Amino acid sequence: MSLPGSATGVVVRTVPLGGGSLSRAIQAGAAPAAWQLAWPRDRAAWTARAESVRATHDGAWLDALTEAFGSVDSPALARRRSAATRGVVVTTGQQPGLFGGPAYTITKALSALALADALEAALGIPVAPIFWAATDDADWREASVTHIVGEHGLVTLSQDGPPTDGIAMRDVPLGDVRRQLALLQASCGSVVAPEVLEQLAAAYAGECTVGGAYVQWLRAVLEPLGISVLDAAHPSTRRALDSGLRMALQSAARVDSALRARTAAISADGFTPQVELVDGLSLVFATIDGVRTRVPLADAVHMAASQPVGALGANVLLRPVLERQLLPTVAYVAGPGELAYFAQATAVADAMDVPLPLGVPRWAADWIEPQVARQLERLGVSDEELHDPHALETRVARGAMDRDVLDSLERLRMTLDAQVGALGHAVAQADALVAPTVMEGVARDIGHRIDRLERRLVAAVKRREQALARDVAVVRAARRPLGSAPERVLSLVPVLARHGLAVLDQFRDEAAHHARALVHGSTHQASVASDERAATERATSA
Repeated sequence: MSLPGSATGVVVRTVPLGGGSLSRAIQAGAAPAAWQLAWPRDRAAWTARAESVRATHDGAWLDALTEAFGSVDSPALARRRSAATRGVVVTTGQQPGLFGGPAYTITKALSALALADALEAALGIPVAPIFWAATDDADWREASVTHIVGEHGLVTLSQDGPPTDGIAMRDVPLGDVRRQLALLQASCGSVVAPEVLEQLAAAYAGECTVGGAYVQWLRAVLEPLGISVLDAAHPSTRRALDSGLRMALQSAARVDSALRARTAAISADGFTPQVELVDGLSLVFATIDGVRTRVPLADAVHMAASQPVGALGANVLLRPVLERQLLPTVAYVAGPGELAYFAQATAVADAMDVPLPLGVPRWAADWIEPQVARQLERLGVSDEELHDPHALETRVARGAMDRDVLDSLERLRMTLDAQVGALGHAVAQADALVAPTVMEGVARDIGHRIDRLERRLVAAVKRREQALARDVAVVRAARRPLGSAPERVLSLVPVLARHGLAVLDQFRDEAAHHARALVHGSTHQASVASDERAATERATSA
């Protein structure tokens, strides 16, 4: 597998974003216009979009959120100050994951950075990228896990302790993760950027919380690039969101009606709505005695008047609406599932009579490290074969089987086919002593026995060739972990530690192609096709 080189040795490529049928329809511009705010298609449209956003905000938004952003002097601070004065922001976000979670946490942030850069160049106004760290999320299952590639294949790292569902990750103690951190560090092998591991260890230590560790590490990685990280569960963020949350409760019945109509329309068009609605519940959470619960519609107006500041939170359909109210967001860079959320979230914004949020597709990344490329070439394995791991293991094992055994097995098949055929012909000539189906059954039975013998031989080779099986498992973990794209499963930390932070520059450069297509392209579908063609050319040019 020959791939073009780079300064780091890592090859970074653009891949299709993917997603379900609803998300793909939105990406292709094929969904009904009412479901999503139309994407600007050129500089003039983006200028108009930016002007409409700036008209709804002044610089006070940054003053209210200063503490939620942190106060460290950095390129990120400079960009958001400029944006607050006379510009707009591009946002994206993700809930916490152990050690930063899957790689797309970082690639989403870099997508927002690339789009902010492209818009700033095109519009001539400051555009700041902001990562919304959803530390108010209470999904322990997702927050407590990450995956790495170990010496024997995929390794799942999980936090110890009982699940804490219902409690915001900013309030969940991290606990002792030294064992998990040591496993991650060991998986890195020889490192060229020890500071990556040092920053991670500093963030995931002491008496911090799951959300606090996540925010600290993201800031260490992203702020030097100019990306601000907003702590969504910080008290100042909660205060800033409070009025919007109370508005959502006061209009809960109207929102529910509009949302049910939109959800029914999505289903009627043959799509599966991204969010399943729950009867009798609003889109607002209330934190009572430390546990988040959905506010019933029947109690919504009362809760709007009675809950203290900071006690309320939003679900996934309300979040983009409130974020657009809170920040001068020109666009939210969304993953495939989030784009599908927007088909329902726009109905929420309409019912609340607030500005519609605009979601645009993020850049989707793929990468191949040099040692993985060498293994693929040595094994003679293509990326396509990794989609069926069992077939791959069998093929590789067959390749390692003794040639004499394979030749003898093939000769046995040919001989038996010929002899069974001859016997069938002789029986037919001898007044058809048995029905032809009997001979067909004999042929099948013998064939099945030979197939079973071959499977046993292959299994024996797999057991004998442990090193080969390990190499296949490692390659599959690196290229198709859990049957998915690497960025959706694997931590990016080992890649950064092994090859240096220059890998982030490669990701940023690749994301820039996608961003420029969003800003200047006539349709997103065309821009995706262009990105994919360019990625293919770059990957096969060597």
